[in-house]
Amino acid sequence: MRGQTFTEQRLEIVQQYRDAGQPWPATAKQMAAWAIREGRWRPQPAALIGQCAEELARALREDYYVDPQGRTVRTKHAARLEQHGEQLVLWADIRTADPTHMEIAFQQRRQQIVGDCRQLKADVDSYNENANVGMPIQMVFDFSQDLAELAAMAALVG
Repeated sequence: MRGQTFTEQRLEIVQQYRDAGQPWPATAKQMAAWAIREGRWRPQPAALIGQCAEELARALREDYYVDPQGRTVRTKHAARLEQHGEQLVLWADIRTADPTHMEIAFQQRRQQIVGDCRQLKADVDSYNENANVGMPIQMVFDFSQDLAELAAMAALVG
């Protein structure tokens, strides 16, 4: 696996899993259990900090509270910044963060959503043009109606 990127190495493990005749489609946990059992993947001591950091970040993303208006709101927000020539992801609490941090965090999350939508459109278009033998699958990328419906439901529940 030398000379391959991190992603290429992991994709090679997935291909080895499939080549070994393992169940497919499969969960990431099924593939991971096989890779560990077969000695295709071992934790790297240097990667343990990264693994711990990812677990902490996952917990931070899943931390919510109810604001004074009754909305469930994500408590911790990340902003990717450059400081002293180094890229950092700094976390802050929405209840105490300064407006600059929150504006950066909100804009970056919006860009992630746009990127997800762009990729979803490419995936749907490719599937419709290359693999779908039936009616094309349609995607609507205007979320105004979805947001209005969710707000109306929240008002009824709240």
